[in-house]
Amino acid sequence: MSVTKDRRLGGPPPDPGPEPPELTFDEFYHAHFRGLVVQLTAYTGDLGQAQDLVQEAFCRAYARWDRVAGYEDPLAWVRKVAWNLGHSRWRRLRTAQSWLVRQRETHVAGPNPDRVALDAALTRLPAKQRRAVVLHYLADLSVAEIASQERVAEGTVKSWLHRGRTALAAHLRDTTEEVRDA
Repeated sequence: MSVTKDRRLGGPPPDPGPEPPELTFDEFYHAHFRGLVVQLTAYTGDLGQAQDLVQEAFCRAYARWDRVAGYEDPLAWVRKVAWNLGHSRWRRLRTAQSWLVRQRETHVAGPNPDRVALDAALTRLPAKQRRAVVLHYLADLSVAEIASQERVAEGTVKSWLHRGRTALAAHLRDTTEEVRDA
């Protein structure tokens, strides 16, 4: 309003003062890159990652330089972008690691010689005896539970278990003697 008054009165417009020098992106980048890298290295603990984050923040500032250069503190904007990128990267890595942990294959050592010998001996038993032995000793079912499941008398299950144990003992003894002979 005062400018309009002065013009109406015929006086010269007031002197706005010297214009602030225009901040170029190159000068801004060279003045602040190292300082931001030091800050982000302290935050991330990794110099290479910090350099990447600061570089990305400066790339984003360059894409909007006309607007960012007009901010009161362009460095604060770039710093905030770099920190946000670091936090986002950390969050993505944490999510990825969590997912990978759940996806890992479990490597189990192969069966030991005793297990191989037991499996081989079990395959030589008749099916009913093998089923009774597996259900009783590996599935921890009682004689009554096996009898109910197989729909036979408890005495029959006891007989299968007795015959199965006797046959297993003979097969395993033979296997042990074969290993000693070798």
